[in-house]
Amino acid sequence: MRPTTHAAMSRSLQSRGIIVLTLIILSLAGCSFNNPEIDDTKTSWTKFDDPQASQYQRECKGDISLSAAMFGNLESDLVTRDNLLTEINRLDILLDRSLSKSGLYRNVHPNADVRTAADECQQKYIKLLTDISLSRAIFNKLLAIDLTSLDKQDKRYVEKMILDYKRSGVNLEDDARARIFELNQEILTLGQSFNKNVRENVRAIHIKSSDRLEGLPQDYIDSHKPNDKGVITITTAYPDYFPIMQYATDDALRLEIYKEFRKRGYPANQSTLKELIEKRHELAQIQGYKTYAEYVTEELMIRTPEAAENFINKVNDLAKPQADKEYQTLLTQLQTLYPDATEVGDWQKTFIESRVKSETFDIDSQEIRQYFSYTNVKQGVFDLTETMFGVKIVPWQTDVWHESVNAYEMYDGKKLVGRFYLDMHPREGKYNHAAAFGIQDGIKGVQPPIAALVCNFPGEKDGNELMEHEQVETFLHEFGHLLHALFGGHQRWLYFSGIKTERDFVEAPSQMLEEWVWDAETLKTFARNANGELIPDELVAKMNAGRYFGRALWTRHQMFYASVSLHFYNQDPDELDLTNTMAELQQIYSPYGYVNDTYFHNSFGHLYGYSAAYYTYMWSLVIASDMFSEFEKQGLRNPSIAKHYRDTVLAPGGTADAAILVEDFLGRPYSFETFSNKLKNNP
Repeated sequence: MRPTTHAAMSRSLQSRGIIVLTLIILSLAGCSFNNPEIDDTKTSWTKFDDPQASQYQRECKGDISLSAAMFGNLESDLVTRDNLLTEINRLDILLDRSLSKSGLYRNVHPNADVRTAADECQQKYIKLLTDISLSRAIFNKLLAIDLTSLDKQDKRYVEKMILDYKRSGVNLEDDARARIFELNQEILTLGQSFNKNVRENVRAIHIKSSDRLEGLPQDYIDSHKPNDKGVITITTAYPDYFPIMQYATDDALRLEIYKEFRKRGYPANQSTLKELIEKRHELAQIQGYKTYAEYVTEELMIRTPEAAENFINKVNDLAKPQADKEYQTLLTQLQTLYPDATEVGDWQKTFIESRVKSETFDIDSQEIRQYFSYTNVKQGVFDLTETMFGVKIVPWQTDVWHESVNAYEMYDGKKLVGRFYLDMHPREGKYNHAAAFGIQDGIKGVQPPIAALVCNFPGEKDGNELMEHEQVETFLHEFGHLLHALFGGHQRWLYFSGIKTERDFVEAPSQMLEEWVWDAETLKTFARNANGELIPDELVAKMNAGRYFGRALWTRHQMFYASVSLHFYNQDPDELDLTNTMAELQQIYSPYGYVNDTYFHNSFGHLYGYSAAYYTYMWSLVIASDMFSEFEKQGLRNPSIAKHYRDTVLAPGGTADAAILVEDFLGRPYSFETFSNKLKNNP
């Protein structure tokens, strides 16, 4: 996932097992069930006339009934210590499949009734998942296992589940457990509302002169013709918004669409987010934690909110000297257009940075984009994957949820590695960021891993539509999550299958893979213009020369986002004013001032998904920089080092702590030094 406000948390982050499932569902999706059978006379379900929604609802009901029955067996004498782990794994597989499908459908299905049914499906699971997470019967069975009799993986499996049970509040009194059940329901509902309010709130501005599109690429202008009343509509959807911010010479136009973009989800999410934070705070306090941030960070690499804040400040202080120089360069450039300007606005930074790069490094973004048609980019990503990792990607003939979706299989020789879908173009009601969604975690010898890449790129109507280089970078980043899910999806226990490492590591493999879109050798395998001409070496050299200008500014702005994430969840919410706190933190960390009457936190999806832990993007980048140094030494397209990386970092899934995986790859513990040197020594 790309670490920007318009990127969303990767849905490849699936829960590890039935216990931690509930803990993560509370932040991604969310479930107590006093009776292991569904009684439709006591459980109200929406009645759908739509046949697709009705069919999906029946499937969800069946999955919940079967899961509840399996849970009942786990608590009974039918399941003993001898077959406990196997039976837990069976239930994990069913829950993973059903909840992953609901998470996908609620974000991508073109039928609004099916999206609603998927939302409801997740809500109906809250009862069951909460009872599972608070099951003293299963907890006691786990405690009774003789750990000395287990192999390394089974021991890790049991120890992790015991810790998850303790974190869920299994040892609490009945009244506290009952309140946890209520909070689980409330948190899920609030989180779903928060995401829906963002997803469905596509705003627009209307202009009456195509002259205001001056500076935009011709293909953009051609696709934004006036209607019969002479009005041109520009929306906050990515393909509309980002070209305006980068190319439009009309400063007022950029500010107008910027304000609308920063109001997505407002005002509905102002109260929804506040209540979500309040419920999570209460949940953490019931379980013995001072704040929700303390609860979240406990199981991450960072361990504590204090360590997270120290990291944010360390990175911010490291970036500030270079950021100050970069900011002054932007301001000087802005003053050539507006002599009275005294500061660079957040809506101006992308446009002005492009001008600086054009003048200083002779970088023309429109010249660059001609080499990146969607079809060529997709094939380039496939070819790179096949070359590096020795796999083959072929079409998969299967049903899809929309005609624009494509499906593929990946093979290593004759062995199926996994399957995946590409849902790459925007449409009404669809998730409007970029992310990898898990669909089915793989189990060795039982089922292959399946994932979906969901993005919003041009290219649906015509594969020759052009992408920005940043979008190419996003494509490869998200594809990195998908690769992690597929390569890591061959474990004995679902708990460890796929992307099951600490959450503040999961971005590192994808962030590292971004480096390849700056490599001339890689780009020349697919980057060609309409005349079939490959991207010139000298153009790639210019791109790299200007690549790091603005990196320190970007880093400080990221620390602003990280501080918002942490501070919203690391204090008493009764004393928290969302907008004022956000504006104050922007003043402290970001080089760009707050723009009045904007409320970006209302569409900052990470506040639901990652909650207090948005710092993880930069933490992961530190590790990614260190891992990439090995490829720099041995060759970016060297199959030998790529295989070593696949075997030590991706393929193990969650079978070991992230620090151990990285050390196995590097031959030493990871270090902050590589990241620090790159940031301090940017040209």
